[in-house]
Amino acid sequence: MPNNNSDNDDAHDDDQNADLTTGSQRQPSRWLKNASALGVTTVLSAGLLLACGQMSSAENQSSSNTSVSNSKSGSENDGVTNSRDMLPSDMLKQMQALPQLTKGLGKNGAAVIDPNKPTLVKFWASWCPLCLGTLEETEKWRTDPKFADLNVVTVTSPGHLNEKADGEFTTWYAGVQADYPQLPVLVDSSGDLINKLGVQVYPSWAILDKKGNLVHLVKGNITAEQAYALAENANNDFAELKSGKAKPTNVQVLDNNSKIETIKQKDEVYYNDKGKAINTRSIYLAGGCFWGVEAYMERVDGVVDVVSGYANGDDDQPNPSYEDVIRGSGHAEAVKVTYDADKTDLDTILKYYFRVVDPTSVNKQGNDHGVQYRSGIYYTDQEDKAVIDAALKRVQAQYKQKVVVEHEALDNFYLAEMYHQDYLAKNPNGYCHIDLSLADDKPEGTARTKLAAVSTVAETLDPKRYANFDKNALKNTLTKAQYDITQGAATERAFSHEYDNLFAPGIYVDVVSGEPLFLSTDKYQSGCGWPSFTKPIDMQVITQHEDKAFNMVRTEIRSRVADSHLGHVFSDGPKDRGGLRYCINGGALQFIPVSAMPQLGYAPLVKLVKS
Repeated sequence: MPNNNSDNDDAHDDDQNADLTTGSQRQPSRWLKNASALGVTTVLSAGLLLACGQMSSAENQSSSNTSVSNSKSGSENDGVTNSRDMLPSDMLKQMQALPQLTKGLGKNGAAVIDPNKPTLVKFWASWCPLCLGTLEETEKWRTDPKFADLNVVTVTSPGHLNEKADGEFTTWYAGVQADYPQLPVLVDSSGDLINKLGVQVYPSWAILDKKGNLVHLVKGNITAEQAYALAENANNDFAELKSGKAKPTNVQVLDNNSKIETIKQKDEVYYNDKGKAINTRSIYLAGGCFWGVEAYMERVDGVVDVVSGYANGDDDQPNPSYEDVIRGSGHAEAVKVTYDADKTDLDTILKYYFRVVDPTSVNKQGNDHGVQYRSGIYYTDQEDKAVIDAALKRVQAQYKQKVVVEHEALDNFYLAEMYHQDYLAKNPNGYCHIDLSLADDKPEGTARTKLAAVSTVAETLDPKRYANFDKNALKNTLTKAQYDITQGAATERAFSHEYDNLFAPGIYVDVVSGEPLFLSTDKYQSGCGWPSFTKPIDMQVITQHEDKAFNMVRTEIRSRVADSHLGHVFSDGPKDRGGLRYCINGGALQFIPVSAMPQLGYAPLVKLVKS
């Protein structure tokens, strides 16, 4: 992130670079110690997020925009990346032009938004039980005399995030609007506001000052206490929130003896459209200025929320300020990414991450120099380490230079000051070294759709579960290597695939169909350069064929459902484990860690992996 003392910052580079060790910029010996969960101070200090989440594929509503921003060095365009889809610059005018549905309140947003007042905006959906359950409360806030200095409006986005289509939503709301005669409902059929603000859970709230500038964005619901505190501060145009120096309170501390677990504040719960808690997981990512990383990651499909903070710094500098960090507290500017594990997975999140960082750059991303701008991946679940290691190996294969992304357990994470949170949403022309529109393009080989729940191994291995893949779309859903291997019987180069040295607990499925093929329990290091197994998960999931190519006679192995070429089987395997070696191309497989198996529909196989 840019600062006003760039010369001083750069002067630290030599000392900070000297702190490098193999594979990591810094190697602290600490374990998970101090972690602050998401919260807000002052007017938003009481309670936190309860939200409904319903993510759809990221809508690509790109536009050709050239950003003009502030930059670290003072040159007008230094470090600023052009993006075809930048954040909104005038939310107030945009909302004033939106159609308004509730009869008697005017035809558009201009009729319900007083330009001389700050504005509280509720984003909601008809399928969200929490949204519907709080509409009456929101209406009361609008008519309460204590809210006289504050506009209160709501925004819906038909056709987006699984909301009803435009006409269908209007018809539906006509049947319920009588229950909320004083509640403004603005309709953004373009989905522009929620897309550019990274809203993927409902309800979410935007707090705007009198000029229409975003002061704060809350992913999830706000309590009545918080709303009334906002109303009290509305007459001074949220001066306290806009001052920016306030920091969220640390609400959780884990010492060195704590069990490794995903950090989750007890109130940090997001609900889906069925009223059930979303299965969230978190990863902490550093990639230079956290302004851009936060705005980028919160737009990735399946991400529930992203917050900015300072990670893995010196133990004697707890809860550092931004000034402490740029003076050398050792912390990295990082973001906590909370994602829906039923919609996406860590490997997919990391594919998005590696799109926007230079993994070979030491203590530098974009125009920013210093140890606080190092790239890093910090985990709180030990099982995530294998996924991270595999991703790093995959990335290393793409570079001649050494990949220097720090990768280690999270030791500490402190939320950054309020003015850093949602910075680019508040400052649309602000410094950003990332093309945010890259979040709209799904990477190749991304997480597969969750399968229906089953209760037995036999049901899990039922071939009908895996027959719905689109064979005509494989060139779009697979990488070129995956396509050439599975469809053209190509062979990847020996020792080239990250799965060769991956021995984390989990299963290996057909990259085409998702059909389970091999258990990590049966994997072994053969030294041949390809992932090797002593047997498939069940003989019925493969087919065997005589292969006389290259003047040899071999036994080819293909998957049962998708007929994907996998590799060959040889008789030189471990004698005490059956004597066979299933030599498989890593590109034909997708590894699913045991922690993700239940969420993706492979729960009955967990007991096979653990045994």
